[in-house]
Parts: sequence; C-alpha cells; structure tokens
Amino acid sequence: MTQTFSSTGRDSFVGTPRSRIDGPAKVTGLAKYAGEFSAPDLLHGYVVSGIVAKGRIKSIDTRAAEAVPGVVKVLTHENRPRTAWLNYNYQDQVAPPGAPFRALYDDKIHYSGQPVALVVAEDFDTARHAATLVEVDYEAEAPSVDLSKVEAFAYDPPMKRNGIKPPPKPWGDADAAFDTAAVRVREQYTLATEHHNPMEPHASTVIVEEDGTYTVYDKIQGVSNSQGYLANVFGLKKDDLRVMNPYLGGGFGSGLRPQYQLFLAMLAARDLGRSVRVALTRDQMWTFSYRPEAIQTISLGADRDGTLQALRHDALAPTSQFEDYQEVVVNWSGILYRCDNVALTYKLAKLDTFTPADMRAPGAVTGVFAIETAMDELAYAAGQDPIQLRLKNYTERDQTQEDKPFGSKALKACFAEGAERFGWSKRNPEPRSMREGRELVGWGMATGVWESMMMQTSAHAILTADGKLEVGNTTGDIGTGTYTILTQIAADTLGLSMEAVTTKLGDTRLPEAPIAGGSWTAASSGTAVMKACRDVGEQLFRLARQMDNSPLANVDFERVAFADGHIEVAGDPARRVALVDVMRAAGVEKLEAVGQAAPDKDFNSQYEAYTHSAVFAEVKIDEELGQVRLTRVVSAIAAGKILNPKTARSQILGGVVMGIGAALEEESMMDTTLGRFMNHNLGEYHVPVNADIHDIEVIFVDEEDRANPLGVKGLGEIGIVGTAAAIANAVFHATGKRIRHLPITVDKIIG
Repeated sequence: MTQTFSSTGRDSFVGTPRSRIDGPAKVTGLAKYAGEFSAPDLLHGYVVSGIVAKGRIKSIDTRAAEAVPGVVKVLTHENRPRTAWLNYNYQDQVAPPGAPFRALYDDKIHYSGQPVALVVAEDFDTARHAATLVEVDYEAEAPSVDLSKVEAFAYDPPMKRNGIKPPPKPWGDADAAFDTAAVRVREQYTLATEHHNPMEPHASTVIVEEDGTYTVYDKIQGVSNSQGYLANVFGLKKDDLRVMNPYLGGGFGSGLRPQYQLFLAMLAARDLGRSVRVALTRDQMWTFSYRPEAIQTISLGADRDGTLQALRHDALAPTSQFEDYQEVVVNWSGILYRCDNVALTYKLAKLDTFTPADMRAPGAVTGVFAIETAMDELAYAAGQDPIQLRLKNYTERDQTQEDKPFGSKALKACFAEGAERFGWSKRNPEPRSMREGRELVGWGMATGVWESMMMQTSAHAILTADGKLEVGNTTGDIGTGTYTILTQIAADTLGLSMEAVTTKLGDTRLPEAPIAGGSWTAASSGTAVMKACRDVGEQLFRLARQMDNSPLANVDFERVAFADGHIEVAGDPARRVALVDVMRAAGVEKLEAVGQAAPDKDFNSQYEAYTHSAVFAEVKIDEELGQVRLTRVVSAIAAGKILNPKTARSQILGGVVMGIGAALEEESMMDTTLGRFMNHNLGEYHVPVNADIHDIEVIFVDEEDRANPLGVKGLGEIGIVGTAAAIANAVFHATGKRIRHLPITVDKIIG
C-alpha cells in the first residue's frame, strides 16, 4: 500500500510558493561551479579538436607546443598512459548499448571535433596558445552524415537501451484499416538537430590530495555517475574518489553522461601527479551532446467524424558508429490515442558523428511534435475542432503497455481550463481568417505527455541537539529547485522552519541517488528525504515517551504531530514537548537515519503513470515578410501534487521557452561534405531571447496520484512537450501553409 504524504505541521511549507534557497548564492557569485574550484599548483588543460569527420591521424607534431614556456606536457594517443580505459566497455548510468567513445585511444577519427590532444600548462592562456601550435596530419575519408541518404541502411537496434521502452508489437492491421478509411492523412515530419547550450560549459577539476586520493569537481547531473565512470575506466577504488558538483549552470541532459573533459583531466592528473582542470570552450560544446534529428512518417485513417481507425508512426533516427543511441519516439502516439489498428516502428542509422544525447524530454519532443501536428491535420480533414477530435479519441488506458489503465489522468481538465483561459471558443477555425492590421493571427493547440517515474533512491537526515536538521544525497539540483523542495519536505515532516534545515546535494560522500533527469527527482529524492525524516521523528518520539512526566506517555506515534519545533498530540497542542528538550533530556547529540525510496511494484503492475498537458499558442505573422511573433502561450499541466508552485511554474516557463526555440529558431546545421556543424557558436545558432518571449501563462490543474508517497509527478520535461506542435498548428491556422519541418523560419513561410 502506498502511503500518501501529508504535512503534520499546522503551517505547511509543501504546496506553497517559496523562493529558491540557493538563489542568493547564485546571484551573488558565491556559488562555485566545476571549473571554478582551485588547488595549489593547479595545471590547466586545453583540448585540441580534430578537423576531419572520418579517417585517421597520420602524424601529430607536438614539438612546437612543448617548447612554449609553461607547457608541462602534450598528451596524445601516442603517449597517453596505458592505465586508462582498463574497462573498455564500461556503461555509465545512461549509456546506450555499444562501446563508449574513448578519447586519445588510438589514431582513428570517429567524428569532427574529436579531441586529438590535450595541452597541459601552468596557466590557461599558455595552454590555449600552445594548442594552436599542435600540427596534425590526417588521412581523411568522406563522412556519412546525411540521415536522408542512409534510410536503406536503417536497422532495429539489436540491444535495447536500459530504461527505454521499445515500440510495442503492432495490434490490428494498421495498413489495411488506413487503406479503407474515409479520411486519411499521411505526411512526413522532420526536426533539425539541436544542441543543449547550457550557460555553464562543461569543465572538470581533478585535485590530487596528499594521501593519493582524488577530489573531483565535475559538471554532471549526478556525481555518482562520474565516480563510477572514473573508477572503472582508471581501475580506481570508489573510496579514493570524491566527486562533487554542488551547483550546475544548466544541463538539459548534456550533463547526464560524463563527457570527455572529465577523462582528460583525470588522465593528466594521474600522469603528472598534479591537480588539473580542463574546461571546454563554447565551440567545443558543439562536438558532443545533441538532440538528434529524426525523419517521421505519420499515417492516420479515420471515419468521417474523426474517430481513428488506423494509426501508423514510423521513425528513423541517427546514432554514432560506436553506440546505438535510442529514445522513446513513436510510443507516444499509442499512449495518447485509442485506436484498434496501430503500428509503431523506430529504426536507427549509423552516421559519422558523435553519439546523440538525451535533451530535455528526449524522444517526446520529437515524436509528439509529429503526432500532434498530424492530429491537427486530421482535424481539418475531418472538419473537427482540434480539441473535440482529441476528446473523441481520448483514452484512459495505455495500449502500448498491456492496455493498463492510467493511475491518474486529468488531461480533460487541462483541455477545458486551458481553452477557457486562452479564449479558444472565439477562434474562427478557417485558416487565414483572423488578422490584426498587417499581421495574420493564428491559434493552435497540442497535447503534451511525459512519463511519471520514480527511481531507487536513498537520502539521509541528521538532527542535531540544537534543533538543526541536515538532509541530502548525491543527486544534483540542475536549476529545478531541488534544494528548495527537499528543504520544504524535510521541514514539514519534522515540524521545523525551513531556516532550520540544510540540504546538501552533489557529493559522493552522501547517500546514493540517481542522476537528476527524467523528471523523477522530486518523487524519488523527495520520498527518500521524507522517509529519513520520519525515521528520525520516530526515534524522537520514543525518546520523548521516556521523559519524566512526558506529555506523550501512552500515545501511539500515529497520533502525534510535528509542528513549530515540537512533538505534540494531534488535536491537542497543549500536550507537546520541544525537540531540543527531548534530545537534551536523553543526552543525545544527534539522531540520524537513511531513508530508502523505490517504485511501488504493486502500483506499477496495475497502472501506468504519465504527466499530461494541453498547450495553446497564438502567433502573429507579418503577411509580407513572413516574420513570426509568438504572442501568447497557455500551458495547462496535470502533474499530481505541486510541491512548490513558484519553482514549478518556473520549470514550465523554461520548458515552454525551449519549445519555442525548437519550433522557431534552433537548428544545428551540418555541412554534409565536411561532416561538421557549421553554426557552432551562439551568434549563429539562434535561441530565444527576451524579445522573443511574450505572455506565458501556466495552469496547474487539480490531480491526485498514487504512484508515489508524495503524490507528485515530474515537471522538468512536460513544459516543452507539445509546445512546438501547438506553435506549428498556430502557424498553419494563420497562414494556411502547413510546415512539417522544424524550425519554422521565414524562408519556409514565404517560400
């Protein structure tokens, strides 16, 4: 039986808007990031990036670089220590099947921008200058980097990626049902490659301690992942590696896996016996970690009234030559809509690029854009309102997972509340029918969906005699407000003020938790913290009952409440005792516990859990210039219990903005001859700026969920899912022109 969380204090923090407790440190500069920690005699490493996409290194001349005063060593595949890569096929926590990329391993070139040397010097400027003097002679081959030209080589990945559900087996006969359907839509949808571009570039600082152990500061979304990676690759004991990352300047998934600068920093530190920092440049951030493009075909067949009779969703996505990267792309179509004849396929094709990476709502941004645009096309073809079409094909069961019911699904409320707030009833459905001066006005909507997950997690709670509480684990706060919500949960559970609670994260000396990603952190770490605090509370209660003249004598634990720093009999606050008095009377300096959280097997065997949304968008488009202004977005979210409306709203705002980028601006442009992304800087890779963002309204609809004790669903991903489709649908409503390739740029509108 899942126990639902409820605060025992009279003044609950959970469910109320609270500012981020880490905010002051970030805005004042007190927060230190992985590339800002220092050590005596710290060396600096600068990566030399390769310039060809495929081939081998014929020769590499480092003599001029090594002659520069202040240069300590130049590491290449020819002189790297052979102690590295002891475990050739080590799989980090989120690695896809295959052999991970090995920096400086041999002379083979796998992709453009691959690190081919590391210059280590006494200071950064010297290392950077010397790096320009390294001469590399390549034997280049023509790279294969165009997904549209390798469809004939598409394949089903032989090994499935851990945690990624493969497409289900088809049910019914989608092709036959499509052929006989009264209304048919079959179109192709594509998305451009996107790069993460967090504000903080990737960096690692490896400090060599006097006892031979290492303290590592790494830009990572879960320090235990970096610790396991280093231990396996270099044959080290985990106890000799303390990895920390208290703050992260944006990740969006780029920090889920250890990146190559971590390997290079440790390689140099072990080889030279000195502390080393390696920080990547903004240009080098384009050499890895991106959302892959995809070519998708959606086939929808329906009755005259829009009832689905056939649904087929086929996707082709790229991966590297050395790993089979996989996402959940096509399954969302079967999750969102009820249909008796469904076929979902997902294939890969190998390119001469780095392995793609999880980027905020990986797979869902891609797949939901396609199905939600196709559903809008079906609505027009069938003469149906887009919301009514979705309600007509609404489902309360997940047909992709043994037709299990959803544990909760308040999507209908999202449609209703979002439509009312947006003013959807005033929409003229005819394309090009609404205008404002010289601008065409378009209204579009789409559905969003994301998994509601919980992971095996631990956390500690330590209460000291002065009434101060510490909680924490190894997970990271990636800007989502994890420090704050864990503090709220802990404060409520033991009836303390938030000021009395300190939350520690991002340190491998803390109890282990998974990486911060997948929208599972609140449910997982939050539950573990709650359980640890409840354990401490039970210890306090037992001590309180033993006090002389205890007001809690002969009272069961279920009858007490924690409030205002006291334990009291619920409903009788006169019978209370202060926590500090309990510990003083017992002569106890501290009480501690480790809480464990895990998915509810009974619940998961019966139900599926997802977060849902309804996104509404308004665009205004200059009829002559084709310039798009996104003037309004309303995002209605069903995500169970909202722990902190302020940080929760911020998560949705950020997701919506990223969705705007995907819809209208973001595109990593590949030169298919060179095999290199050409707009590898923030001047030419466009992201939304303040002038692009207008009114964004977030609505949290009421929803009760039993998938975890807190009753929460993650919010990190759901804000972005469906946003691009809503915008694309609005562009069609405004212009009458259907654009199926993202981003939607001026040339596509007026071309």
